[in-house]
Amino acid sequence: MTVARRTALLTLLAMAWGVVPCTAQAAALITQPVLTPQEMEDFLLHAPIVATKQRALRGVTDARRVTLSDGRTTHDAQIQDVDIQKAFFNGGPKYSEVNFRDTFRYNVAAYRLSRLLGLEEVPTSVLRTVDGKPAAVTWWIDDVAGDEVARLKKKIVSPNPLRTVNYTFILRVFDELIQNRDRNGGNLLWTGDWKMWMIDHTRAFRLQPNLLNPQTLQRCERALLERMRELTAAAVTEAMGDTLLKVEIEALMARRDALVKLFDDRIAQNGESVVLYTLSR
Repeated sequence: MTVARRTALLTLLAMAWGVVPCTAQAAALITQPVLTPQEMEDFLLHAPIVATKQRALRGVTDARRVTLSDGRTTHDAQIQDVDIQKAFFNGGPKYSEVNFRDTFRYNVAAYRLSRLLGLEEVPTSVLRTVDGKPAAVTWWIDDVAGDEVARLKKKIVSPNPLRTVNYTFILRVFDELIQNRDRNGGNLLWTGDWKMWMIDHTRAFRLQPNLLNPQTLQRCERALLERMRELTAAAVTEAMGDTLLKVEIEALMARRDALVKLFDDRIAQNGESVVLYTLSR
């Protein structure tokens, strides 16, 4: 497909979501070199910040959008340095929490865990000191057509509804594994090719070993279940570095055990073909 044709298709899709794209910018993104996750990590770690586009992002605590460039690659990133800990957090009548933590480190931990699980749906994120403060520097997702709030509000249906539903099953399993307390439609993004992206995990990795919503876990992506089954505390500890505490890893592994047992029980009751599927990426 030519750049012009792909740009036109992305423009039409973005307009359906109520986004007015810049054609020149869209073409520039398409012609950017494709980097491996390791190359993205290196870029985010070392590329100089050449511009700040937004001082604060709506709905995201202490986050800003910047442009990085190393002379070969130029790309945007999100910088987030929130790091709050409270014995008790009162978020209103529907949400309160003891041992509350809201930290940039969990963005990096979620990315590192996603790589262990073979998932592609969490953007690359690294630990980096910016302006003298430790922060998470996260790859800015290109070609975003809209978030889940806009998709549901506008009743937009993908050309492959089954694939979209299968993405949401991955979301549910991953959020249970990391015990994400702040998933909402604004931090679930869809790109022009209908790929799902899970962003903003600063309120995840809680210490409770139990599953929050096991009733929603009807199906699981086949490779994801096998990766969870093979996960070891030693591998997680090595991958996480200083992004997670020992007690947070222990809670994560307890939830892993609960998830594997839940799906093994469902398979025994209903059959593998009913419970497991393979996502078409």
